[in-house]
Amino acid sequence: MTTGFSNALRVEELKKRLLFTAGMLAVYRIGVAIPTPGIDGKAMQAFFDEARNNMFGLVNLFSGGALERFSIFALGIMPYISASIILQLLTVVVPTLERLSKEGEAGRRKITQYTRYGTVALALIQSLFISIGLEQIQAPGGGGVVYNPGWSFRLMSMITLTSGTAFIMWLGEQVTERGIGNGISLIIFAGIAASLPSAVATTFQFMNEGELSLFIVLLVVVLMALVIGGIIFVERGQRRIPVQYAKRVVGRRMYGGQSSHLPLKINTAGVIPPIFASSILIFPGTIASFVQHPWADRAAELLTPGNILYNVIYVALIIFFSYFYTAVTFDPVDVAENMKKFGGYIPGIRPGKKTADFIDRILTRITLGGAIYISAVCILPTLLIQQFNVPFFFGGTALLIVVGVALDTVAQMETHLLTRNYEGFMKRGRLRGRRG
Repeated sequence: MTTGFSNALRVEELKKRLLFTAGMLAVYRIGVAIPTPGIDGKAMQAFFDEARNNMFGLVNLFSGGALERFSIFALGIMPYISASIILQLLTVVVPTLERLSKEGEAGRRKITQYTRYGTVALALIQSLFISIGLEQIQAPGGGGVVYNPGWSFRLMSMITLTSGTAFIMWLGEQVTERGIGNGISLIIFAGIAASLPSAVATTFQFMNEGELSLFIVLLVVVLMALVIGGIIFVERGQRRIPVQYAKRVVGRRMYGGQSSHLPLKINTAGVIPPIFASSILIFPGTIASFVQHPWADRAAELLTPGNILYNVIYVALIIFFSYFYTAVTFDPVDVAENMKKFGGYIPGIRPGKKTADFIDRILTRITLGGAIYISAVCILPTLLIQQFNVPFFFGGTALLIVVGVALDTVAQMETHLLTRNYEGFMKRGRLRGRRG
């Protein structure tokens, strides 16, 4: 592993990409510390100290602590993710968007442009509701968290938070294009990873104060290690379909006649399903928390992480997005046509439609297993840990995102190394990244 990182610094292009990625993430973390004007920081901190294990704690986790400071990046990247979900769903049902998605790079740029517009619109709506809600919040010590409530504060918050979200969106796109890894996923990764040191410190503080026993802390550490090991094992798991290539004579040379395989990942969708599911559940739960009405209070209670209804909806959304994102990123018909074009076939399966149906049937089965695995990782550790009142950010969703994004980034780095005849991070085998 050490040799792999030292080799990465020898490749000039990869070195520049790594430095650019680190610089952009540093800019993001600096922005998290810049507060929005008009907020009493100490009162806001006191409020979040009591609200850490509810929906606000989940939003704060994904924003990397920006919400509890109410910084210019308080909304985080969630409006962009929500807009992406809406556009992808509309692509399936709106013929115009479906045609754009099939027009190659030009169509994708147009859809990306629509996603940006949707991000700004959602950020304006969310920031308005949040600013109104903040005016109604009373800090534990008494007094409000907003110095001068009113439309001047609301408009200023809307402009500031929307601009912050737009800037984060731009940062993510720049990292994806000029850095290493997926920019949006790395921003979420950076936010969660930045919360881990404080989580460890809080856990030790609880242990010193007698609220947590040493046995419980060791149990949590062992559970985390097992979950991380399980994530790595499954993320690298594949279902390999044997493929045989027929012999072809081109001129005086003979090509083909070799055996290969089509690798299908158990978790093709990666960390996208839990991110999408969390962003959908965060939006109504957050707005309901700010609206002063009995129905809204009841909705906020039902959509609190750890609640039975929240877990049921969360698992259902994870399963849905596992299938949906797999269908978007992997087309069995295209794979079957490409195999047929190059003289490849699956032994015992007729080329063309029969091959596409065969691949689709296998992909459907392993996607169900992948969806169940993601649901178990995201729900079971959280349920077990909540029984011992351990801080919420030790949940399985955070571990899945951190480990999954780290594996993807290292896999991309290894690809750069191997294409330049350098030894990768693993002496045996390769790290296999996800599609898309």
